[in-house]
Amino acid sequence: MPLTTISHVPGRMAGFLAKGLPSDFGERTLRADFLDAHERHLDDAERLFQAGRLANADHLYGMASECGLKRLMAAFGMAVDPATGDPVDRNRDRKHANEIWMRFESYRNGHPHGTGYQLPDPNPFGDWKAEQRYAHHGSFDAVRVDPHRNGAQVVRELIRKAQREGLI
Repeated sequence: MPLTTISHVPGRMAGFLAKGLPSDFGERTLRADFLDAHERHLDDAERLFQAGRLANADHLYGMASECGLKRLMAAFGMAVDPATGDPVDRNRDRKHANEIWMRFESYRNGHPHGTGYQLPDPNPFGDWKAEQRYAHHGSFDAVRVDPHRNGAQVVRELIRKAQREGLI
């Protein structure tokens, strides 16, 4: 079905559409909760993986890992805006799984408890990009998804360790 354009939009909706969306796709009205996001993204990723829905599972493995690492980074000293839950240093800490893996190391290395929280090298998300959510589902197979799944499991274990140790 071809895309169509709207030539007439009645009422208040016309004003909304005329304004357009802010540069970050809308103002956030919900506070970030990286731990909850980590857990639910990983749970959904596993369900999708088991159902053979590898493209969406792969995307959520990356999102789960990003959120889990950001929660750990906050425990290791990353400044977080108390009102939004977002990282204060947006330029360096507002990244996705492929980049946050390395950023995590700067927080881990500077923290007294950080020695027990090493991530494997190389970064299993080095070939993962958030933009891949637009790719055709046929582009995803076990060879592509398994390293991301394993990376997400590593993050899950670090989260569990931090919970057991009272770090989070």
